[in-house]
Amino acid sequence: MSRRLSALVIGNAAYETVAELKNPANDAEDVGQQLEASGFSVIQKTDCDHADMDRALRRFKRDLDKSDVGLFFFAGHGMQIDGENYLAAIDTDATDEVEAKHSSLSLNRVIDVMEKSKCSTSIIILDACRDNPFERAWRRAIQARGLAPVYAPKGTLIAFATSPGQTADDGRGRNGAYTQALLQHLATPDCSIETMFKRVRNSLSAATRGRQISWEHTSLAGEFYFNLSLGTRIDLYSEMALSDSLFVLDEAKATHRVIRGLKSLTWPRQNPAVADFTATVANRGTLDSLFVVGRNFYQAACGGSHAAQAYLSDFASRASGLKLEKRKAVLDGMLFEVFFDSNGQLRKSFKLRQFKELFALQRHKDLQPSFDFLAECLLPQAQQFYVVPGKRQEVAVDVVTKPSAKADHHIVVSLHCGGESILWLEDDDYLPEAGEPPMRQRVTLEAFEALVAEQMVVAPQLLKLNYQSFKKSGREQMNFPRGWTARKR
Repeated sequence: MSRRLSALVIGNAAYETVAELKNPANDAEDVGQQLEASGFSVIQKTDCDHADMDRALRRFKRDLDKSDVGLFFFAGHGMQIDGENYLAAIDTDATDEVEAKHSSLSLNRVIDVMEKSKCSTSIIILDACRDNPFERAWRRAIQARGLAPVYAPKGTLIAFATSPGQTADDGRGRNGAYTQALLQHLATPDCSIETMFKRVRNSLSAATRGRQISWEHTSLAGEFYFNLSLGTRIDLYSEMALSDSLFVLDEAKATHRVIRGLKSLTWPRQNPAVADFTATVANRGTLDSLFVVGRNFYQAACGGSHAAQAYLSDFASRASGLKLEKRKAVLDGMLFEVFFDSNGQLRKSFKLRQFKELFALQRHKDLQPSFDFLAECLLPQAQQFYVVPGKRQEVAVDVVTKPSAKADHHIVVSLHCGGESILWLEDDDYLPEAGEPPMRQRVTLEAFEALVAEQMVVAPQLLKLNYQSFKKSGREQMNFPRGWTARKR
């Protein structure tokens, strides 16, 4: 179940002609991070002037035509003028209502852009119902305060921080009261969007002692979930296979006897279990059983079973007699085991001992469906990677070195990817004393490149290292600082 999700998140706090707000920049940052964790591609902007907001919306418009779901979030000042709603830029001209209209972003324009896009579901969330100083300057009637009700086109949900015509506080903590409640529930697994906003309303009401009641207008035709649990998103395998601690072995089944042997953690039992896994046995097994076989093949290989390591390295040939869907299930399980524990949860430390050998299989185009499966499993955690493992996307890294005293020996100074320095001290125990150089380990160029690929969790064949200080010959020795890593922070 692959979903294409795009979001535009704006938080305006540093207003030029009225008092600065405390929370909106934090609101945008925190909501943007949570949306990325839910699989959204996020355009995040803070303290935008009118031109910035216009450009961001145009960019968002282009993204929407390639998306299934679009989401627009705004935190800052909002106002209604002549029954229409406007979102204030930091340079909004508050001289009068006409100037304010033309120097703000019209909510109707946002709705129109999303309605006319190709995405099937549109979500608009507005934490923009604060007591507006622009309106006070115009001395308008109290009935015009807050934001006005709006029409939600088919497939659209519009959520307001408070009821129409009412106002909300900026908030006393890091976030506005509404955004704080939203962040409490946005990541709830398998919670429909309508149920999620009901929970937000309850939390907001409790936090404000009933003074602030959020409100939504919806014409959604289908269900949408911000956070689908793995078992809900991945429907190829059962919950018992994805969380294989629940998998019940049946000794009457040949594949289950293989699993039992692989789980033994002793080579004298693991190696024969590998030999017992013939094409005949595999082709009779269920997809769930073969997925768990794959998980345990990788576990045994990482544990030192030579037979399992040989099967993994030569998988394309060894599994050639398996039916395509059976072969895919085994490789799916191997890849899944690298990143997910026995409860189906993302590992805190990935199992990378056989990473290089396993991901070398991505060179075989007929095995790519398994890597696509892995990428779909990891998509909600995309922010934890330089590129989602399984994607056939090259990653370029610039390596800055300085020469050592010996010829062809180089000291690694820094690594750069995406315009940022990515080498950092992970283990403070290796921090040198003042004035002392860092401790280093000397490795071959090949080992250095494998180390960087493993730390970045990028398939070695997709990692392109550019050496700034020398022309690569392959004979180089690299001095890498101990305790430092290129792991994604």
